[in-house]
Amino acid sequence: DNSDEFITKYRTCRRQVRECSGEADHHEGMSSDDELTPTEVTEFQKSKDNVLEDSRKVFEDVHADFCDIRKILLKFQEWKEKFPDSYCDAYISFCLPKLLNPLIRAQLINWNPLEVGMIFQQNFIELEEMPWFRAIEEFSDAKNVSES
Repeated sequence: DNSDEFITKYRTCRRQVRECSGEADHHEGMSSDDELTPTEVTEFQKSKDNVLEDSRKVFEDVHADFCDIRKILLKFQEWKEKFPDSYCDAYISFCLPKLLNPLIRAQLINWNPLEVGMIFQQNFIELEEMPWFRAIEEFSDAKNVSES
């Protein structure tokens, strides 16, 4: 199999480079054979940037009242307070996840908790700190208060 030959040659080449450079802190099995070339990294970043740019356009023609999770949930909260029977009969608690799903996905498209070093970047936001999460949390708290 050519891929096994390539991997073996690649490992041998890397080991020789490490030996020549005096890199003594290498532990066998701790490196990756799936390292990306600079060209692949550039192509990936370009593709990622295109996806992010397209994702910003998804809701650009939607009125602000219908693409802001907090505003949407406020309308449902008002409905529940003014017409509790109608709200209950409509099974809103089952509908909200499907309704909010596209909006949440759009906000999560750039979130990557596994990216190395991201935690130390200033723009890293914990999931629980994201605006959509807070809005749902507040809606749930208000829902629980009004039920008791």
